Amino acid sequence: MKIALIGATGMVGGAILDLIKERNLLFEELFLVASPASIGKQIDFLNKSYSVIGLEKAIKLNADIAIFSAGREVALEWAPKFVEKGAVVIDNSSAWRMDDDKKLIIPEINGSLLSSEDKIIANPNCSTIQMLMVLAPIHKKYKIKRIIVSTYQSVTGTGMKAVKQLESESKGENGEMAYNYPIHQNAIPHCDDFLENGYTKEEMKLSNETHKILDPTIKISATAVRVPVIGGHSESINITLLNSFEISEINNLLTNASGVIVKDDPAQLKYPMPLFCKGKDEVFVGRIREDFSEKNSLNLWVVTDNLRKGAATNTIQIAEYLIKKGFVN
Repeated sequence: MKIALIGATGMVGGAILDLIKERNLLFEELFLVASPASIGKQIDFLNKSYSVIGLEKAIKLNADIAIFSAGREVALEWAPKFVEKGAVVIDNSSAWRMDDDKKLIIPEINGSLLSSEDKIIANPNCSTIQMLMVLAPIHKKYKIKRIIVSTYQSVTGTGMKAVKQLESESKGENGEMAYNYPIHQNAIPHCDDFLENGYTKEEMKLSNETHKILDPTIKISATAVRVPVIGGHSESINITLLNSFEISEINNLLTNASGVIVKDDPAQLKYPMPLFCKGKDEVFVGRIREDFSEKNSLNLWVVTDNLRKGAATNTIQIAEYLIKKGFVN
């Protein structure tokens, strides 16, 4: 097994390396690939020093799996080239998510859709993954009619530049800005670019990707907010169901959902928070309560480490599935 990791020096790339080690993903050769500025950089991994290489060199090494975490434009240009060389590509960017010919995969939900014919597989947006991990089992039993979601997204979703901005501002220092405004002691209702409809790309990803993965008939409205947090994204989710439910049934359903942990005991002040989700692979849900203002509706609070299940863990799970099924050698 030869694995190429494109974007190896980024935050998600680093998380993917952690997951390869933690989950003991076996490989014969590992190619760490990054932009020209990082070529030649040494990365120590599993008691070996790897020299970062560029895409031109990497594509000649005939990887079996190419994991892309280097942005939309890089994926659009280079993923097909890796496929031509025999690789199966798993892409973390938005490049292929809404392509009708490419599958958008959360293994616990729709991993069974994958086949040996899939050569470019899209990883959903981090906010979509954590939301659907919780909503998919509910939808399967009760059918979701409408979703209203507000996200509170970690600066790690923007990248290291944003993390450094927050760290500098918290020390009272001036530095390079990843955002148009200070993020320390602030909340910025602006994730990704604004579109003509007044929503941001991030907000529309939650809608469009949910339609592709779960059900195109669900009505969705989203507001995405960047907050001064390092460790994970949080989401306040209100859903209206077609069928009636009992809160105890919802709790039981989510308790038995793969990859989901229910942390919901207000009397003991127990609920999910990014502070305690950092470095974990599961999606945490709490504050599960009936919406008394609307029939067949409920509220949930969902948190996960966006660099893990929101990106790296989901990617490695897809790779594991491909290997288990014999779709790659």
